[in-house]
Amino acid sequence: MPSQGTSFIVAIDGPAASGKGTLARGLAAKFGFAHLDTGKLYRATALAVLQSNGDPRDAATAAAAAGRLDPVLLAEPRLLDEAVAGAASVVAAIPQVRAALLDYQRNFAAHPPASASGAVLDGRDIGTAVCPDADVKLFVTASTETRAERRFQELRQRGAPAIYRDVLQDMKERDARDTQRQAAPLAAATDAVIIDTTTLDADQAFERASALIARALGSRSR
Repeated sequence: MPSQGTSFIVAIDGPAASGKGTLARGLAAKFGFAHLDTGKLYRATALAVLQSNGDPRDAATAAAAAGRLDPVLLAEPRLLDEAVAGAASVVAAIPQVRAALLDYQRNFAAHPPASASGAVLDGRDIGTAVCPDADVKLFVTASTETRAERRFQELRQRGAPAIYRDVLQDMKERDARDTQRQAAPLAAATDAVIIDTTTLDADQAFERASALIARALGSRSR
């Protein structure tokens, strides 16, 4: 694992539609840190597989796509497509894919771009596998029904066809794949602070997380 150096690392994990992405972007902006949505790495890998008419379930095909991942794909609007999201959940369960993307994530954390003094990474296994020595670890979650409703509303706002019961079922299937996979399953690190956003709005979650980071930054500077 690359040396962390002087980079201050915030690891944010949690299931889909828990609010971790919004929180991560806000925290990075507030503290002047670089941000990496690691889920995009898996979505970009899945998109590359689909574009080549490959099968996301095929380990060799998915691992090859991860190994030659073009960072330009991280800004591709099609990463938001539900088909890509579903395929991403499949490729993310493949150990060879996770291994291929591990160094990219760790190097980003240890050496954030644009001379940032820290990095915020959000995903499923940041605090447990990617950056186990992160300065702050958060696990952001919410009830399955709440997360499904959020995703349902997000799809409708984008003009995408969506039926709540289908979104809920898809959410349950993704959760099962994420928590039951052999390679780095979704789980809260033992030293992570749990933030349940079922009854919290984005501002309340942000204030709680900001206070934790500010406290950790203060302790590190002493």
